[in-house]
This record gives sequence, structure tokens and C-alpha cells, in this order.
Amino acid sequence: MLFGATLRWYETEVIDAWSKIVGDFIAAHSAPVALREGILYVRVLQPALHYELEQISKPQILRKLKQRFSAKTIRDIRFRVG
Repeated sequence: MLFGATLRWYETEVIDAWSKIVGDFIAAHSAPVALREGILYVRVLQPALHYELEQISKPQILRKLKQRFSAKTIRDIRFRVG
């Protein structure tokens, strides 16, 4: 049970830190929705921003997340338009 509580704590911390990590513009047009098995799922509002995040910004965002939360907590990001 403690592991589940810790996982929810990390999920909350990641969601709270999202705007600091990606900046105000990206944060205004995207939102992390879940952290499952080391994968952060992020909802993105526009297809153009999805492309930008997936193809260009993903390595930098992932590096910042890993620095802040450890590679064990976050090992990948999946962006979805919706």
C-alpha cells in the first residue's frame, strides 16, 4: 500500500512541476494526466504543438524531468492530442 501512495505522490509532484519544467506557453496548451510504470502521459491541445513536443522538445523535457524526479520515476513521455 505504501508503494501506491508513493506513486500517487510522485504523480502529483510531476503534475505540479509541469509548468516550471516546460514553461508557461507549453503548460497553457498541455497537461500531464497520468504517470504509469514510469511513463508520463501528457494531453496536448493542438496537433502542431504535439508535433513540436514529440519531434523536437521531448529529449529536453525528459532530461529535465529525470533530473528533478530520477530516471526510475520517469523513463518516457507519451504525448496525445485531445
